Amino acid sequence: MNYDTVEVSKFSALASQWWDKTGPCAPLHVLNPCRLQFIQRNAVIANKNILDVGCGAGILTESLAENRAQVIGIDASDSVIAEAQAHAAAKRLDITYKHLTVEEMLSNYTGQFDIVTCMELIEHVPDPCKLIADCAQLLKPGGKFFLSTINRTPRAYLLAILAAEYILNILPKQTHDYKKFIKPSELADMLQTANLKLTALNGLQYKPFTKTASIGSDVRVNYLAYAIKEI
Repeated sequence: MNYDTVEVSKFSALASQWWDKTGPCAPLHVLNPCRLQFIQRNAVIANKNILDVGCGAGILTESLAENRAQVIGIDASDSVIAEAQAHAAAKRLDITYKHLTVEEMLSNYTGQFDIVTCMELIEHVPDPCKLIADCAQLLKPGGKFFLSTINRTPRAYLLAILAAEYILNILPKQTHDYKKFIKPSELADMLQTANLKLTALNGLQYKPFTKTASIGSDVRVNYLAYAIKEI
């Protein structure tokens, strides 16, 4: 399977704190409106079949459902899926959560989704190219793929690791591994290999002191990508 058990364990340990907007997952809550905005700029999500890959406890998944999408969220961690199910039930949201990997989804869902989202995940798996290829197989022809990740630059090392994890303590230590960060040019090659056409690329700026985020043109740290499955 294309996941690292150590990585899964790290995120499983955060399950009970996932929805605490002042806890270790706080940056995800700040970034989420920008992620949703980027998706909505490039796709109509109402009444669309959407798969949220690596959904965690459902921050983006719930936003998609609240905008009338038909959403399935999957994650390799049973703990975060349990938290996602409980949170959605409390809000009476109609979301299907599954403790599955992308590879396991392929047996029943190939070519079934209008949109696949994959946020802050590809830098945590052993083979990001395979993850993207598997996501592409789950899309319908002409389907839309959205992801976010971190660029492999000195600025990203300074801000996403040294500052965020060790100086400001915004994220738990060892959340990220600089060697696994992905340059946009590398991502473009992975998308092309998976028959996905890169259509939009934007920077995602997180401002720790004001606890705000915005979409922009600077892709030196976090960035968002949108691609279409070619017919």
